[in-house]
Amino acid sequence: MLKRVIYSESQDTFFKDVITNKVASKMREAFGAGEAEYTSWLNSPRHIKDVLELSGVKDTHVTFEYLVPYRQQRIDCMIFGKNRDLVDTVIHIELKQWTKVESTEIEGNWVETYTGGGKRKVPHPSQQVKGYHDYLSGFVKIIDESSIDLKGYAYCHNYNKVGEIGLYDPLYSDVIEEFPIFSGNQIEDFAEKIKYHLSAGGGYDIFNKFYQSPITPSKKLLENASRIINNDSTFALLDEQIVAKNTILSCINNKNKKNKKNIVIVNGGPGTGKTVIALNILAELADSGNKKSIFFSTKSKPLLEGIKNRLKKGDESKLLFTNLNQFIPSRVNENEIDVLIIDEAHRISKTSNNQYTKKEDRTELTQIETLIRACKTSIFFIDDKQVIRNAEIGNTNLIIETAKKYNCNIYREELISQFRCNGSDSYLDWLDNLLGINSNKIPIKKLDTKNDFDFKIYNNINDLYSTIIKVSNKKDISSRLVAGFCWPWSKKLDSNDKLVNDVKIGDFEMPWETHGDIKPPDGYVKWYEWAYKPEGIKQVGCIYTAQGFEFDYIGVIIGNDLKYDKDNDCLIGDISKTKDPTLKRGKENFDQYVKNIYRVLMSRGMKGCYVYFMDKEVQAYFENRITNK
Repeated sequence: MLKRVIYSESQDTFFKDVITNKVASKMREAFGAGEAEYTSWLNSPRHIKDVLELSGVKDTHVTFEYLVPYRQQRIDCMIFGKNRDLVDTVIHIELKQWTKVESTEIEGNWVETYTGGGKRKVPHPSQQVKGYHDYLSGFVKIIDESSIDLKGYAYCHNYNKVGEIGLYDPLYSDVIEEFPIFSGNQIEDFAEKIKYHLSAGGGYDIFNKFYQSPITPSKKLLENASRIINNDSTFALLDEQIVAKNTILSCINNKNKKNKKNIVIVNGGPGTGKTVIALNILAELADSGNKKSIFFSTKSKPLLEGIKNRLKKGDESKLLFTNLNQFIPSRVNENEIDVLIIDEAHRISKTSNNQYTKKEDRTELTQIETLIRACKTSIFFIDDKQVIRNAEIGNTNLIIETAKKYNCNIYREELISQFRCNGSDSYLDWLDNLLGINSNKIPIKKLDTKNDFDFKIYNNINDLYSTIIKVSNKKDISSRLVAGFCWPWSKKLDSNDKLVNDVKIGDFEMPWETHGDIKPPDGYVKWYEWAYKPEGIKQVGCIYTAQGFEFDYIGVIIGNDLKYDKDNDCLIGDISKTKDPTLKRGKENFDQYVKNIYRVLMSRGMKGCYVYFMDKEVQAYFENRITNK
C-alpha cells in the first residue's frame, strides 16, 4: 500500500520534534528530498507550532506532506481534531515562505513571485487550497459522507499584509473569501480560527478515520459527470455508436473472468466517434450506482481542457478527467482504479517520466504498463495511423503484448462507420492511399468532390482564409485554419506585446496558437483553448492542438515538408523543411510521421476541407486525382 503521508505525530510529539529540530530529518528519513524541499521542512513546521501554541488547543494530530488522491502533489500540513461543537474536523493548510508577491490579471487566480530560482507565475495560495479541497471532497469517502468537516487555509508566514496589494489584491477576493489566507502579521487571527475548529482535541482518532477512509469518486462527482454528458447534445451518440458503446460495456461487465484484469481495445479511424463513445461509457458507468473508481485520461491537454470547458456547469466532475501521468506506482496502488478510459491511446509515451518528474515518482515501467497495472479494466481508444512523433509509441500490438504480461482478458472492438468528412469513407480511403498510408497499395480512385466531400484546392491562401472566416460567421458552424509545422513558433510576444505573425506566405501573415505560458493579447486564446474558443479562428493551429478535435470546415496549409517523388510517383517527407524540434529528433520515421500529420489535419472537417499547397508539384499530384476540380 502507498504511504500517503510522510510525517504524522500527536501535537505533543510534534512540538518536541520542532524544539529538537527533528521534523525535517524524520521526513527525509521517511521519504527523501532535495535540498530545497528539505529546507522548507526545516522552516515551516515551527510556524505551525507557533500557531497551535498561540491558539491554546490540545490533543490535536499533525501531519505534513499528505498525498493528494490521483495527483502528483502533496498537501503541506493537515491538523485533526474536534471543534467546540464536538464535530470531527480536518484542517488542510498550504504553507508558503514567500516574502514578496505581485498580482497578475491572468485568468484563474495567478500571482508572480520569486520561487524555484526565478520569478515565476504560480497559482495564488488560496487557489491551490481550493484545488486540494476539491480533490479531498471528491475522493475521500468519509468527507463525501459528511462524517468530517473539512476546512482549507493558506498560511504565508514570511509575508506581511499591507493593504489590498499583492496576495490581497481585490482580484482574488472571491477565492480568498472561500479559502482564507493568513500572513505572518495575522498569526493571531489564524490562531483564533484554529482554536474554533480544533478546541475539543481528539485528533488521533479523527486522523485514523480519515487516513483509513476508502479513496473513491464521490456520488456527487459521478452524478455530475453523468448528468452533464447525458444532457449535452455535443456528446450524443448515433445508432452505430450506441451499438459499439453497448458492446464495450458488455466487455467491461464480463462476469465469467472477473478475477483477471480486462483490457478493451477500441480501434477507430477519424470521425468514428472514439471520444464521444468514451465519454458516454464514463457517463453510463458513473450512473450505474456501483460507485466505481472511474477516470477519463488522455495525453492531449487541449482535448482535456476542451471537455472540461463543456463540463463547466458541474465543476466537481472535472476531477474525473486527467492526464496519463497520474497513475504511476508512487501515486496509485495496483488495481486501485476500477475503470480507466484512455482516449487518443496512440499518443501514449514510452514512459511516464519526464524532466519534471521527481525522483520518488520515477518508474522503470513503460507508460502502458503503469496504466494497466493501476486498473482492473483499461479501455484504450486508438487509431494506429495517428502516431505523429517518436516519443509516442501507443499502438494496438504493444497494448496486447503488455496485456499478456499481466495475464489480462483482452477484448477487441473496431469502429467502422465514420461521421466526419460528410460520412464519406471514400474520401478517407482516397486520402490514405494518396498519402501512401495504406499498406495494401490498392489503385487510387479519383475523388468526386461533388458527391463525396466538399474538398477544394486554393491557389491563393488569402482566398482560403476568407472562406474559412465566411463559414465561421454562420450560426452554429465551426471552422479553423491549420498548417504543417514549417514555420518557427515564437516563444515571446513582439515589441508591441502582440503575437508574432510566424506563418508567412507572400502577403499573408498570421500567428500560431499562443506559445506555452505566454499570456495571449486581447482577442486571442491560450494554445490549449485554440480549438474550442471562437477566438481560435485568428490563429493558425498545428497538429498538437488540432488532434482529437473536429470542426465543420477545416483549412489546411500543406507545408514544404511534404514533397513529390517523380521517380516513384508518390509523396515523401522532407525533414529539412520542418521547424518541429520533436520531429527533427525522429529522422528514421519522419516520412511516416509527416504523412500521418497531414492525414489527421485533413480529416478534422465534418463538412469540408480546403487546402493550400506550398509545393506546387504536390498540388498537381492531388489535382490529378480528383474530378470536378
